[in-house]
This record gives sequence, structure tokens and C-alpha cells, in this order.
Amino acid sequence: MEVFGECHAHVIMDGKNYKKAVEMHREQVRDDVIRSCLKQYQELGISFVRDGGDACGVSRRTKELAGEYGIDYRSPIFAIHKEGHYGSIVGRGFTTMKEYHSLVLEARKEGADFIKIMTTGLMDFADHGKVTGTPLDAKEVKEMVHIAHEEGFAVMSHTNGTYGVQAALEAGTDSVEHGNYMDRETVCMLAKSHTVWVPTLVTVRNLLNCGRYEDSVILPIMEHAAENLRLAFEKGAKVALGSDAGAYQVPHGKGTCDEWNAFRQILGDSPEVRKWVLQGEQEIRSRFQRS
Repeated sequence: MEVFGECHAHVIMDGKNYKKAVEMHREQVRDDVIRSCLKQYQELGISFVRDGGDACGVSRRTKELAGEYGIDYRSPIFAIHKEGHYGSIVGRGFTTMKEYHSLVLEARKEGADFIKIMTTGLMDFADHGKVTGTPLDAKEVKEMVHIAHEEGFAVMSHTNGTYGVQAALEAGTDSVEHGNYMDRETVCMLAKSHTVWVPTLVTVRNLLNCGRYEDSVILPIMEHAAENLRLAFEKGAKVALGSDAGAYQVPHGKGTCDEWNAFRQILGDSPEVRKWVLQGEQEIRSRFQRS
């Protein structure tokens, strides 16, 4: 296959059981587990990985080891979420904007390449089209992005739903991760923005026939995401390949291959599609490093 980079991964996760994966690093970060993960990317020729961070220091340690495997590894070290909202599994929380700013500065001290923020919850598989929890207010998201940009960082935003994505776009975030349940208007807004969309299609597609959810629940979500990807391609939005590697049923390395296969199934395999995906990855590579 065409070798693309992985623009959204979580080395702390193993694609099987999140709680067990985290527990392995609870008392001390395990280099053997990290090295095994990096080797999977190396063996597939994947030389660029952008992580989404974690709360245990795994991403920070991976950043120190990745060069041994010829991998250009970028990391926020940890994601930042507002207390009482989704995000504690991958990072640290804040209550006030002053606390948020302090976390941005902490990320810098720990070697972050960029800042990752959590602005919404997840897809609600029990209620199609809905997102869990309450999204952060658009003004709050704008201030978070502004602070990070002022400190010289690009911003990776975990965001789902029309309101959440529009708020992230209006705030000027550099990438939107997942972006599930966007409507047509929002995809058109995306195309007019400088934001890169990383759709992580296989977090849903790889659940087919796995038994966790009925396929009747999965299929409409897949089709809606496919429609949005086709529209993004048609409108010339910036889009990059990222599988959310480490998520359930999304193994490291293989997840990247699965994501590219999903793109090809939806858009066809053409030089234009390949060029489009590579351009999106280049946007990620050029922006998501410390200035």
C-alpha cells in the first residue's frame, strides 16, 4: 500500500482493552510495551506518528524512544480537558482559564510539540446523531485556542457534533479530530478554513461484526461519515489520515492501513485522492511542531 503517516494515535492504548493497557504503565512506564508498539510502525514503513497524549507519561517516554526506530513522533504529552467534561482518560483537567494556561506552560516544560484540547464528548451509540456530555462553550474554545497559539503551539482538538466542530473552526483550531455527526454546512465551513480534519473512520468501521454493537447501529454512522468525507473531498477541505490507533479494534500500524483502505473504499483509489491525503498529512507535519 501507499505508506502514509499516522496522524492520530495513542501509544498508551493497545486496541484491545484500554483499562488493562493503562494498568501496565500505572506504577512505571514500560519501555518494552512502547518499543513493541514502535516496532509495529517501523515494520510497516510508517515513519510519522502524531499522538493524542495520555495521563501516565507514556507519550512523553515514547517521544524519547521513537528516533531509535526512525520515527518522527509528535506529541502533546497530555491532552487538556475541562473538569466535569470528557477527557480525563488522556490528560489533565482545568477549571479556570488561568489553570488552563498553566497546563499549556506545563506541556511546554515537558516537551510538547503542540497542545491537544478536548471540547466535546464521544458519539452516543445509543442515540444516533448525539454526542455524550455537554460541549464546551464556543467562547471558551476560542480562548483556549488563542492562549495556545499565543504560546507558539498548534492546537489539536478532539471534537464531535455540529456545534462542537463549528466552535472549533471559528476558534481557528489547527486540526479537528473525529468530527463525527457534522452536517453539510459544517463540512463546507471546514473547507473554507485552514483546519485539517482527521476523521478516524475505522474507530467505527472496525466495530462491524465484533459483537460490541449491532451492525444496524454501526452502518448509519459509517454512511454519514462516508458522505462527509466525499463532500470534504469535493469541496477541497484539508483532510489527513489518522486511525485513532490504540482504540478498540484499531491496532497500531494496521489501523493506519485500515484507515487508508476506508478512504479508498469511499473515494476510490486515484492519484487525486492520494495527493489529497498526502497534502493533508504535510499540513499536519508542518504545523504540529513547536515554533
